[in-house]
This record gives sequence, C-alpha cells and structure tokens, in this order.
Amino acid sequence: MSGHSKWASIKHKKAATDSKRGKVFTKLIKEITVAARHGGGEPEKNPRLRTAIDRAKQANMPADNIDRAVKKGTGELEGVTYEEFTMEGYGPGGVAIMVEVMTDNKNRTAADVRTIFSKRNGNVAGAGSVSWIFEKKGYLEVEKKAVPEDKIMDIVLDAGAQDMQTEEDVYSIITDIKDFEKVKKAIEDSGIKVKSAEITMIPKSTMALTGEKAKQILALVDALEDSDDVQNVYANLDVPDDLAG
Repeated sequence: MSGHSKWASIKHKKAATDSKRGKVFTKLIKEITVAARHGGGEPEKNPRLRTAIDRAKQANMPADNIDRAVKKGTGELEGVTYEEFTMEGYGPGGVAIMVEVMTDNKNRTAADVRTIFSKRNGNVAGAGSVSWIFEKKGYLEVEKKAVPEDKIMDIVLDAGAQDMQTEEDVYSIITDIKDFEKVKKAIEDSGIKVKSAEITMIPKSTMALTGEKAKQILALVDALEDSDDVQNVYANLDVPDDLAG
C-alpha cells in the first residue's frame, strides 16, 4: 500500500497547486455529468454523483457549475454525451499503467493516448494486460493536524476501513468499496474534516524505480493527466523519496 498512498498524496498535492484550474474543472464536470446520467441527479441516491460533487467542492468549483453539470447529465439541459473506456499499457521500467478516459470521440482520444505513450518511452497493451494488478478501493485523506493518530485509527477501523497509514501531512485510509461511505460518514460524524475522498484503483504490488527511469515514468503520467480526455491515471510505481516532495 505504501506505493499507492505516497502516489496518491503526490497527486493531491499537485491538484491543490495546479494552475490549470480550468482543466481540473472540465474533468470534474465530465464526471458529474456522466454520474448523473447513469445514476440520476440526486446525490443521496447516487454514490458516484455524491463523491464527484464532493470532489468538485474540494476544488472550489462554483455551485452553479455543479448544478449545470448535473442537469446536463439528467437531460434537463442540453449537453455532450461522453463515452467511458480504459486503456492499459506499460511505462519505462515495465511499470503497469491504467488510463481512465471520458470522451466524445473515442477514436481521437485513443490515438492521442497512444501517441503520449509512444513519445514518453511507454507502450499501449491489450485489454486485461495490467488491470489484474489493480483493485478498486475507497481512498480518503485526513490532515494530520486535525486529529491524533490513535483517535482517527480507532474511528476508521471501527467503521470498517481496511488500512490506514501516516504520511508526511495526512493520514491515508483505504476501504472496501462497500464500506467507503460508512467510513467517510464516521469521520465526519466525529467532527473531523475529510481532506479528500474518492474511489480509486490501488495496485496489489508496486515497482521501485530510481533515477532516470523514475523521472521518465512520472513525466509519462504527467503527460497523460494533462490530456483533456483522461480522467485518471494509475501506476504501480513506488515513488522514490527524492521525487515525492
């Protein structure tokens, strides 16, 4: 788990300081729209939508933007229809990579992702090549300054969390999908703010890379995440300490 939690922390630090707020908002709007289309526009009855809206609020997205995205998903407002699919591949050093895509043009986006892999010393692989390495889990972060470690550990484990680790600035908490909402609610009911919460893919095992190979894989992930049509990128890399800051 250490590789994932460290990787996730890096992703969230990047998101918090990302100057490309418009790009972040675009991806969140897509997720809200698709979640509402598939599960309805009521967050209390649609866990995926509820999580997407929470993430949008964490990113300080205006309420009007969130409301419009929901209405586009439910058909109350006209909007683009997005298709979801996953691409799999390998990066430098054989690191497994999964790319979750949301697009209105599958052929264009697939070609774009292939080009990014190729230019960054990676290659796209067939369906099922690396997906077996990852498991879908709930992931939450709580700031260390918000609560003592023993208290938050008691709360989340009693609520059904599978694992908790202490990082530099946060506690990272892993849950089964079915327990995600329960653990999140237990934290919030205790008066503790959840810094971030999402459903994500966690690698069953990680690869440790150093030096140039580690820099190359991080550059590949950055390039993929910079694509407008890429929603999430997962890699089974154990991030080196000298690159984790």
